[in-house]
Amino acid sequence: MSNTQPPIPKWFPKDGKFDIEIIQKGFNSYGHTKFLGMDYVDSGDDWLELSIDWREELVADEQSGIMASAAIISLLDNATSLAIFKKMGTFKPQATMDMRVDYLRASPKGARVYGRGECYKLTSKIAFMRGIAHNGDMDDPIAHVTGTFIQTSLSQFMTGMAK
Repeated sequence: MSNTQPPIPKWFPKDGKFDIEIIQKGFNSYGHTKFLGMDYVDSGDDWLELSIDWREELVADEQSGIMASAAIISLLDNATSLAIFKKMGTFKPQATMDMRVDYLRASPKGARVYGRGECYKLTSKIAFMRGIAHNGDMDDPIAHVTGTFIQTSLSQFMTGMAK
């Protein structure tokens, strides 16, 4: 086993400050966020909204054309995580510790899905979040999510990135 740490990605903020444009480029450059094609929509002091467009590759049921719930859950996981960075104003590596999803309905064929995350409490190591997935009308939700994230070290984050 090697003790060398993987190189820090180019998109990682050098000063540690949270910059949505830099982070968004980074999150969309690898793995499932790249495949899903998550787009930044809007944000406030303690919330952030992302979206994904409907595509055939994201269909759960060919007959109905509904989007797979896993894509929606991933969207919510990312939106809530980014909302935490937004509230802190800094980028500190973190991991989803607990996430509960109440899936209320399917997202129909062809519909864009929005995931809005909010960080409502921060402690020294834990962030508490909630979120909602919808098709453009927050009063007609697809799913609600609540959970916690735990801050990790940069070396733990980089080791995870290398896998």
